[in-house]
Amino acid sequence: MSLKHDIEFTLNGVRRQASVRVDMSALDMLRDVVGLTGTKYGCGEGECGACTILVDGKSLNSCLLFAVDCNGRNIVTIEGLAADAKADALRAAFVEYGAVQCGYCTPGMVVQASHLLATHPQADADAIKRGIEGNLCRCTGYKKIVEAIASVNAADKQGARP
Repeated sequence: MSLKHDIEFTLNGVRRQASVRVDMSALDMLRDVVGLTGTKYGCGEGECGACTILVDGKSLNSCLLFAVDCNGRNIVTIEGLAADAKADALRAAFVEYGAVQCGYCTPGMVVQASHLLATHPQADADAIKRGIEGNLCRCTGYKKIVEAIASVNAADKQGARP
């Protein structure tokens, strides 16, 4: 028997309700109950960052968060950043700098990078490296990813991007 709880939360700016199992992760809720597939399953242990989401303004691994703990919370996924100018600039920079190969880590990396630049607008390359250390990329390494994020940050500092 699997106990279910009804929860309410704000997802990407829209108030939502869901009935979730008590043992269900937020990642599984987002993918299997809500139908958003941008947040990726990587390791299931909070080590890779593929499932990074923002919860009440903090970046978290959704595989480690129980869905029932999303009750009353504000959640933003990669889909919620679709109209975000900073995230759009990051996605474009990832392409421009060749920071995307297979693309599996990209949603989590963009969510984390967007959060990093919003909370640490003066981040230099070293701070960017520290800020994304919980997000693994098995294809590109990190040089191009750091360069892409730094380019958006530099453009922001110069007033060239929103």
